[in-house]
Amino acid sequence: MTRLHQSLATIPNRYAFIDSIEKGAKEFDHFALMLVDIVRFSDVTTSLGIRVADRFLLEVANRLILLFDDAVYFGRISGDVFGIVLPNTMKTQDLQAQFDYLIEHFKMPLLLDNHAFIADFNVGAVCGDTADFDLTAFMSRAEAALKLAKENKYQNFHMIAMADKAHTGHHLALKADLKRALLENELELYFQPQIDLQTLKIVGAECLLRWNHPTAGVLFPGPLIEAAESYNMMNELAYWTFEQAFINMMRMDRLGMNISLSVNISPTQLYDSKLIPTLELLRDKYALDLSRFELELTEDVALSNSLMVKKQLSELNTLGLNIAVDDFGKGYSNLAYIRSLTMHSLKVDKTFVMELTHNKVNKAIIQAAKMIGEAKQCEVIAEGIETIEQLHILRDIGIAVGQGYLFSRALPLAAFVQLAESDIMVGGSPLRRSLV
Repeated sequence: MTRLHQSLATIPNRYAFIDSIEKGAKEFDHFALMLVDIVRFSDVTTSLGIRVADRFLLEVANRLILLFDDAVYFGRISGDVFGIVLPNTMKTQDLQAQFDYLIEHFKMPLLLDNHAFIADFNVGAVCGDTADFDLTAFMSRAEAALKLAKENKYQNFHMIAMADKAHTGHHLALKADLKRALLENELELYFQPQIDLQTLKIVGAECLLRWNHPTAGVLFPGPLIEAAESYNMMNELAYWTFEQAFINMMRMDRLGMNISLSVNISPTQLYDSKLIPTLELLRDKYALDLSRFELELTEDVALSNSLMVKKQLSELNTLGLNIAVDDFGKGYSNLAYIRSLTMHSLKVDKTFVMELTHNKVNKAIIQAAKMIGEAKQCEVIAEGIETIEQLHILRDIGIAVGQGYLFSRALPLAAFVQLAESDIMVGGSPLRRSLV
C-alpha cells in the first residue's frame, strides 16, 4: 500500500477490493486475507454523529495502512470492516502475530475534538495457495472466520485455512456432540478466584464453562458456545450453568467457604421470558440467597434500549441478584448508561491492567473507573492481573478486588477448594507454580 487517504470515499470499496484479491491470486503463489471489524463502532456513530464517526473511521483506516505496510491491497468491505491482503503468508502463528501487533498499537485512545475512542477489533483470516483459486470460497471462509471471531468472547481472532477441511469436520463433530455432552455430564464449571488485593483472601469466583470432550480433551468456551448457538441451545446451556453454580455453592457452603459466585449472562437469556422463573425455581430448590450470585453482562448488553432487557434487569435487581458490567472500557464506552443502570460491580477490562506498569493513560482510566465506582457505590474489580507490579499499582489506586494469573487460572472445584484453604502467595512461590 502506497498512500494514505484524505477521505473514506477514496478507499477501495468491497467490489474494487474483491477485484484486487482476484488480481493478487495471479501474482502470488499464496497469500492471506484479514477482515478487520471495529468492535461496536456503531456506538460512536450513535453518540457522536456520523461526521465525527467517519473521521475516526478514516483515522483507523490510515493507521491500518501504516501498520501493515507489507500488505499489497487494502479496502473497505463494509461500514466498519476493512480488508487487508498479505502476500506470501500461510502460517497461523504469523497471522496471530499480526493480530497481536494490531491490538498492541491501538491500546492508546484516538483523540478527536475532545472525544476519545479506544479501538478494539475482531479479526477473521483465511490463507491458502493460489493454485485452482476459488474467489467465492476464499471470501466465504474469511467471512466465516470473522463471524467466529465475533462470537468468541475470549479470543477476538480466528483463522481458517483453505486446505483445512478437517477443521470444518471437527467443528461439525463438536456440534453433534453437544447434546450428548449435556446428557452425559461432560460439561464442568471451573472457578477463577476473585481476590481481596490487600489480604490475598478469596472473596468470590467467576464461573467459567469447560467441556471434557472424550477425544479432544478439555475445551474452552469458544467452540462450546459456537455449537450451542448453531443448535439454538444457548438457553439450555445457560440454565445448566446456573444450576451448576447453585450446586457448587452448596458444596462450598458445606466446606465453610462463604463466597459469592459470578456467572456470565448472554443477550439471548435477557430476551427469554423463562429467565426470572428459572432463577426463582433454583433459589427455592437449593434454599440459597440470590444476593450471593452476580450476573456479568457486557457493555453492549447494558447499553441496550430494549424494553425487554430493561424489564429483565429491573426484575433481577428486585430478586436481589447483583449485576456486574464486564470488560468495562473495552471498545467505545457510552458512559451515559451507567447513570441509570443499577449495578454491584464494574469489571475493568484486562487490556488496561496488562499495560498498567508503563502506560499512564491506562492508569488514568482505572482511576476514573474507581471514581465511577465510588459514585455508584459499586465495587471495581480489576481483571487480568499478572505481575506483582500491577498488583502494587492497583493497591495504590484503591482497587480492592482483582483476578488474574498472578493468583491462579480458572480451576475445577477440588483444586479451587485447595487454593482457598491455602495461603495465597504471588510471584514465584511454589504454590503459584503448581496452580498457574
